Amino acid sequence: MEWFEDWFNSAYYHLLYSHRDEEEANQFMQNLLTQLAPVPQSRVLDLACGKGRHAQFIATKGYDVIGVDLSENSIAEALQKSSANLQFFEHDMRFPFRINYFDFVFNLFTSFGYFINQRDEINTIKSIALDLKPNGMVVIDFFNAAKVAQMTPNYSEQKVIDGIEFEWKKSILNKSVIKEIDVRDAGVVHHYKEQVRLLELIDFENYFVQAGLKLIATFGDYSLAPFDVNTSERLIMIAQKQTI
Repeated sequence: MEWFEDWFNSAYYHLLYSHRDEEEANQFMQNLLTQLAPVPQSRVLDLACGKGRHAQFIATKGYDVIGVDLSENSIAEALQKSSANLQFFEHDMRFPFRINYFDFVFNLFTSFGYFINQRDEINTIKSIALDLKPNGMVVIDFFNAAKVAQMTPNYSEQKVIDGIEFEWKKSILNKSVIKEIDVRDAGVVHHYKEQVRLLELIDFENYFVQAGLKLIATFGDYSLAPFDVNTSERLIMIAQKQTI
């Protein structure tokens, strides 16, 4: 079992990150929709959708949305949000889902770079391209690797949530940021890990070329300010499927 199959399917993962800012996330979604200006009834894929909060927001704007995720537990909860124009499925992003079907694919909040094998990353981008209609667009929201690399070395933190103790340490090894997480619950310690590759803009550009995608825009935060490699918190990319 790979780390993300274990950790993302754990109740502790959702407890640790339960503080995420819903208002900020919804505003980001609205900013993206304003930027992309989808026509009515556009088909949208939320790739690595988690519990479906972003897919649900997009669906409320009238688009046909499908959310997919590898986590069985996340999809089980997301299914409770299903509606006439919102569906959820378990799916591995390394494989195509519905070929030539979607107008837009969203991969949000650093839901990429989890794989040890670079071939899996390339296959994911190629699968996204296959899922898109001609001229369809993908949005990938990733952290700014340069900024993360500056902040991460020898970083540690502790937190208690609902009586459960979390302690984690971050380090950088082999161009990946690694987060070792210990969870103490009722005297029992559970260990988990996050490992995300420090992918930079040039890495994504190379992947896009291999998949027949063209980078058309970059942004550096959720308000869609310009991307600056030295100061931006995020690397948000829009790429378009090229037609022959």
